[in-house]
Order: sequence, then structure tokens, then C-alpha cells
Amino acid sequence: MGKEISFWSFAERVGRQLSEEVTVMSGVPQGSVLGPLLFLVYINDIWRNLESSMKLFTDYCIIYRKIMNDSDIDMLQIDVDRLGEWAVENLIKINPGKSKAISFTRAQVKDPLNYIFWDQRIPEASSCEYLEIILCRDLSWADQYKKPGGYCIS
Repeated sequence: MGKEISFWSFAERVGRQLSEEVTVMSGVPQGSVLGPLLFLVYINDIWRNLESSMKLFTDYCIIYRKIMNDSDIDMLQIDVDRLGEWAVENLIKINPGKSKAISFTRAQVKDPLNYIFWDQRIPEASSCEYLEIILCRDLSWADQYKKPGGYCIS
């Protein structure tokens, strides 16, 4: 049996009562002053093996690339696989059910998107929300206008 290596531990205090200490094997402590900095250090190498572009903001992670041919489709799938490998190596839990695949174009798309993450198909979407802005597949702002309190940047 291997030796257990802990990353950090914590206990909860309510009034004078202190809970039992719990060991956490991955992640960073939330609500601490150093939490945001520790999170950035923890995920700092997430992009290292990717050929596609990546954008990170808090708990959003977007991998994208311009698709010109089948080779680009294959490369994007390879990068999705690499992200999954990175998550396993770093003990990060990612919920594939919260992921979306979307193609931004005004052209007629013939084939459906078929990207896989951890043996689960990433559902195709006609729009997605990123940092409070709704991005539509056809590059229109229609869904942004429909959003309660929606606004449009043009």
C-alpha cells in the first residue's frame, strides 16, 4: 500500500465546536486570501501540451481553433484528450456534462460536431454563454437580446 500524500487539510469551527480535520488531495482552499493565487499556480501548466488556443477565466476553460479541414478537427480532439489527461494527473474533476461544442460560422454546417471528453460526447449547442455574453453559432446577437436584462455590444 502506497504512502498517502496530502495537499492540504482543514477543520471547520462553529462557535466553540471544532470539527474533525479533513485531508484534501487536490484543489485549493476556497475563501482564503491566498486561494486565487494558489489556484493560478495550480493550473498554470494546463496549456503546456495544447496546440489549440485556450482561454481561462475563473472556472471557465475554453479550447478553440480555426477549423479549415479534417486535420484541424482531429487536432482539436487531441487537445481535448490532453486536457483530460492533465486533469487526471492533477486530480482535477471536470464535469463533461457542463461542456458544450459550438461552431461559429455563417456558413451552412453539414456535419454535426462530434467531440468526446472522457468517453462522453460533448453536446453540440447553438449558443453558449461566456462571461455574461451569449455567443450564437451564426454570430448574431439574437439570444443576447432575449436574455432578461440582456444587453448588446455592437
